[in-house]
Amino acid sequence: MSKLTPALALALIAALAVAPFAQAKDWPMWGGTADRNMVADARGLPDDIVSGKFLPKSETIDPKSTKNIRWVGKLGSQTYGSPVVAGGRVFVGTNNEAPRDPTQTGDRGVLMCFDEKTGEFLWQLVIPKVGAGKVSDWEFVGLCSSAAIEGERGYVVSNRGELICFDVKGMANGNDGPYMDEAKFSSADGKPVAVTKQSADIIWLTDVRTELGIFPHNVSSSSPLIIGDKIFMSTSNGVDWSHLNIPAPFAPALVVVDKNTGKVIGEESSGVSQRAMHASWSSPAFTTVNGKGMIVWGGGDGFCYGFDPEPYKHAEGFQALKELFRYDADPVEYRTKNGAPIKYATHDGPSEIIATVVVNKNKAFIVIGQDPEHGDGVGMLSCIDLKSSGDISGKPLWVNKNIGRSISTPSIVGDLLFQAEYKGDIHCIDINTGKELWVHSTNSRIWSSTLVADGKVYCGNEDGELVILQASREKKLIAKIDFFSPLYCSPVVANSTIFVGTHTHLFAVGK
Repeated sequence: MSKLTPALALALIAALAVAPFAQAKDWPMWGGTADRNMVADARGLPDDIVSGKFLPKSETIDPKSTKNIRWVGKLGSQTYGSPVVAGGRVFVGTNNEAPRDPTQTGDRGVLMCFDEKTGEFLWQLVIPKVGAGKVSDWEFVGLCSSAAIEGERGYVVSNRGELICFDVKGMANGNDGPYMDEAKFSSADGKPVAVTKQSADIIWLTDVRTELGIFPHNVSSSSPLIIGDKIFMSTSNGVDWSHLNIPAPFAPALVVVDKNTGKVIGEESSGVSQRAMHASWSSPAFTTVNGKGMIVWGGGDGFCYGFDPEPYKHAEGFQALKELFRYDADPVEYRTKNGAPIKYATHDGPSEIIATVVVNKNKAFIVIGQDPEHGDGVGMLSCIDLKSSGDISGKPLWVNKNIGRSISTPSIVGDLLFQAEYKGDIHCIDINTGKELWVHSTNSRIWSSTLVADGKVYCGNEDGELVILQASREKKLIAKIDFFSPLYCSPVVANSTIFVGTHTHLFAVGK
């Protein structure tokens, strides 16, 4: 064997040092990036996965019974807040049915924080309920929003409709303030709770629900979008228990908050809440068109909107978001028949936008759907043009009505779009034409969104199966992994690890 020269040896050492980190990338917010496209840069992710078995009379997974599982973290009994990964930590929203703090029991929303490498539980934010029952803070669904992480700060929309800024390290490095009342915040009976190193450190808190007179329907669910010094969030404003009355028709469905102070600095004034069918749960996305920023968002009225991210002074004196375009994602035949409106929550009726709108190359991709409790129904996937002849457009390029109702965000890679629908099918669509290339049936309901990574499509279903398909124009089922608990969260990939949140456990999957 020939001897290495000093220069060659140094080059080899450098290459080996860099190689493990070449694909290292966090997933700091819902969708990974501000365009909300569910695609991760990763290689070598395993397909041969065994989730494992419980140790006798416990909810602990026996590590000896798993394969390609790095660690497993115990969550509550219902988990809907898809994980985010940043700065060596994993954040996930769940409920309090497996309390980490024995002094804080009962129905709560919980944001848990784990060590990314080891799965060690680090701290939690415990959030009492609104007290309105199913109408505004559904029992035992916990915290449904994904957090957004930026440096040493994180932001999350609580189950009570608050926007909370927190220290990603929790109380382990002390109480940073200016908010200093964590003991009272987590109290469900007015008696301050004990604050420990495993408690959250709240930096500031804005009670958007109370301040703006919001009436969240069922649950507050929006994943914050951080753009510069601004945070954009949906308010979940909607109907009351009767599903006929809108208690706060003039309250905003989308607001802007100063990320440094928590002050509300703008709101949509397009009348979304007056037209809400159920609630405005969709999370906003961001793109740049003609060199200018644009917020793209799906409303609870079935319209997709484009807004200027810079608020302006409305004629009525408040700071508002300028509407740039409005696109009706519900075709006419879903809204009316023989000149009369079609009743909402019927199979052939209209739907709101619950999934997040994804922006990609001056186009936006929108799917409509309803609360899963309403069952199957007609749906539609739209591709709209955000830029036409140098001007902002918002006009449709194509629509696909083969896709039924969906609450799943699409993923786009190359010229392919992968879209799940609630009925249980995963569709592959040509993004240039809207033509369907193939459909795969999972034979189970789907709440999860598709994720593309390592040339594969990942999607969970209600039966607890993680379905892995080839991300290509030809359909190929690669694997179907049983996690034995519903997968309502969307899988995410960060730093060459797949994070799978079941109803009861968080799995870190990797070789």
